[in-house]
Amino acid sequence: MRLQVLAAGFLAAFGAVLAAQEHPHWGYGGKAGPDHWADLEADYGQCRLGHEQSPIDIRSARKADLAPISFAYADGPAEIANNGHSVQVTPSAGGAITVGGVEYALIQFHFHAPSEEKIEGKAHAMVAHFVHKSADDTLAVVAVLLDAGRENGAWRPIFDNLPGQADETRLIPGGVDPGRLLPEARGYYAFMGSLTTPPCSEGVRWFVMKHPVSISQAQLASFRKLYPHNARPTQPINGRAIEESR
Repeated sequence: MRLQVLAAGFLAAFGAVLAAQEHPHWGYGGKAGPDHWADLEADYGQCRLGHEQSPIDIRSARKADLAPISFAYADGPAEIANNGHSVQVTPSAGGAITVGGVEYALIQFHFHAPSEEKIEGKAHAMVAHFVHKSADDTLAVVAVLLDAGRENGAWRPIFDNLPGQADETRLIPGGVDPGRLLPEARGYYAFMGSLTTPPCSEGVRWFVMKHPVSISQAQLASFRKLYPHNARPTQPINGRAIEESR
């Protein structure tokens, strides 16, 4: 029996080592920071070698007749989690957006402080990335910029329930209506990019809302207490087309 217990302990420890090898630690500073992501795992090579990486500093965008984003988000139950890199909200059925006839289902949204995207060199206090997926597995991210100002009641269920510990998950009382979290004006910038975290996969459609949303200083501070800085630096544009809706 003792041998069995020892063997089980060895296998558990070995499994933990394998899990650590499969999911290397990454972060936003030091040897695990953005400059070293590509060194942590072979699958993270795009973080250094990719040519359409995100985020970017949006400059000299070309005005274009872009199709409006049709938002059909759904109010309902949602889970909020501290994943060790950010706070992520996962609606049980969050609805979808439609752009140019293509529908993308809302999967989750999460936060970065300060905003990863810049506009003409200016960063905002925070950004919320709404991550969507189409039927053919194409990803589309809607970025909503957040600035400190008036308290925003629509965001209260989220900022009042931020999980304080990594790997902590809870349900948001009363659920979330993602549609209320958007700016009233729906103009946007559009470009192709990547995930802003490892593995930095490319082929992601980005829609950055032009108009920021206001949250209170207290709401901002509640997130920054957990994550003072979890933003990847802006990446080279490399000749990409950046379009701005009229």
